[in-house]
Amino acid sequence: MFKIGGGLLAGVLVPSVGWACACGCGVFDVGTSSMFPTGQGAMPFLSYAYQDQNQNWSGSSRAPAANNDDKEIETHFLTFGLQYMFNRSWGAQVEVPYDFRYFKSADGARNWSQLGDIRLRGLYTGFFADQSAGVSLGVKLPTGNFKFSPDVVDRDTQIGTGSTDLLLGGFYRDNLDKNQQWDWFAQLELDVPALIQDQYRPGVELDTAAGIDYKGLSIGNVKIAPVAQVIFSERTSDSGANSASPVASGYQRVLLSPGVEFHIHPVKIYADAEFPVYQHFTGNQLAAPVLFKFSASWMF
Repeated sequence: MFKIGGGLLAGVLVPSVGWACACGCGVFDVGTSSMFPTGQGAMPFLSYAYQDQNQNWSGSSRAPAANNDDKEIETHFLTFGLQYMFNRSWGAQVEVPYDFRYFKSADGARNWSQLGDIRLRGLYTGFFADQSAGVSLGVKLPTGNFKFSPDVVDRDTQIGTGSTDLLLGGFYRDNLDKNQQWDWFAQLELDVPALIQDQYRPGVELDTAAGIDYKGLSIGNVKIAPVAQVIFSERTSDSGANSASPVASGYQRVLLSPGVEFHIHPVKIYADAEFPVYQHFTGNQLAAPVLFKFSASWMF
């Protein structure tokens, strides 16, 4: 059985929303302990993430809005998924996203929703008896439409990327005290586009998280685990003849993310907010002042 708590080691196991944004949204792929498996069996889940990219940044500071033809990208990411552990070591996961996006630019505004890019993963968590480490290997399929209103919406702002990506993740966690109430963790998720369509290659994205959690709180039968983590993410610039602007894509950023998990067996609920404390963008790009994430899962 896995240790239950607020430790965010499920970065390789979380529902990953299918998206493509100039500023990158793969940061949501790390830090959701509600997806942490508890042994053999199935776990359906629902996750929701939100960001409103309404600030223009260039380099490591805000820049005048007039320098960027893109004015706002507001997105609601909704993901339905199923995780199944065949035994204590091996499992699989499927994630089906449906996204809602509003985009405003100098060329006009669009509001649409559609199926995103489906992700499939294989999971291995049998390195140690306590299952404190694991890896995942998977693929992102080009199921999302990348041709919505192309006169206004650039390829890097489409909900679908049009690419088939390789996904690689890993995590490790351990206790900080003998009472096993404090944990530390580290995790990563790498997304590498492999096959592309229509001469557009999204940038390679790496998202990592590290932090601590405390699982010694409870109210009645409800276990409460506060979490504090640091998230680092990096994305290389897009490329290809149909890239909107290779010189205005790619970034590095660091976020601080307080969160909390509630566990009422067999239901787990997780929520956090992610605040950028350092950002460096290539060219002019839209950034969100804060990002939000919520997930709920049921184990059986």
